[in-house]
Amino acid sequence: MKRRPSAELLDSDSGTAEEVRASLRDLESFNRHLGGITTTRGLIRAVAARTEKTTLSMLDVAAGNGLVPSVAAERLRPAGITVRTTLLDRAPTHLPPNGASPKVVAEALKLPFADSSFDLVSSTLFLHHLSPEEVVEFARESLRVSRIAVLVNDLIRHWLHLGLAYAGAPLYRSRLTRHDAPASVKQAYTAGEMRVLLLKGGASKVTGRTRYFFRMGLVAWK
Repeated sequence: MKRRPSAELLDSDSGTAEEVRASLRDLESFNRHLGGITTTRGLIRAVAARTEKTTLSMLDVAAGNGLVPSVAAERLRPAGITVRTTLLDRAPTHLPPNGASPKVVAEALKLPFADSSFDLVSSTLFLHHLSPEEVVEFARESLRVSRIAVLVNDLIRHWLHLGLAYAGAPLYRSRLTRHDAPASVKQAYTAGEMRVLLLKGGASKVTGRTRYFFRMGLVAWK
C-alpha cells in the first residue's frame, strides 16, 4: 500500500469548536483503548531499564491534552519510575487548561529549548502528519533537545488498518474524525520506513517493535 499524503481537518481546526472538541475526544479514545498509552509506557520502561534511571524528564511534542504521557507516567509509578513531562503543542486550544505539567506553545520542528534540555522527547500520532523530509528534521531537532532518546508512538500503514478506519466511522463523535481517521492511515509510515528516517535524522540506532492494532513503538537513541 503506497503512502498517500493528505490534509487532516483537525490539523487546521477546520470545524466548529464542538467538532474539534469531539474529534479530540475520539483521539483520546483511540489512545486509551487502541494501544497509545501502553505503547508510550513500554517505550519509557525500555529506556529506564537500559539506562537504570528511575527519574526521567520528557518533552511531549504535539501533546494535545497530554493524556498519553500523563496516564503512562501514572502507570509507571508503581514500578518506581518517575516521569516529569512538559507538554508542547502548536495550538494553545489543544493543550489542557490546567494541570501540573508545564505547557509550551511552539512548533515541533523549531523546539524552543537548549541542547540536551530533556532526557526524552516523545510524540504520539504526530509523525504521520509530516513529510519524509520533515520527519528527518523532527528527528534532528528532537535528538538535539534530548539527552537520551526520542520516543515515536505512531500508526502503521496497512490496507487492513485502512478498512478498519472506515468501518469505525459510525462510532466516531465528529465528522472531522470520519475524514481524518482514514486519511491518517493513508499517510502513515511503516515501521521500516520510520526507522530509516530516524537514522537519517541522526539517531545512533533505532530499537522497538510493532504493537497491536497497527501501532509502532520506536526508540531513536542519541
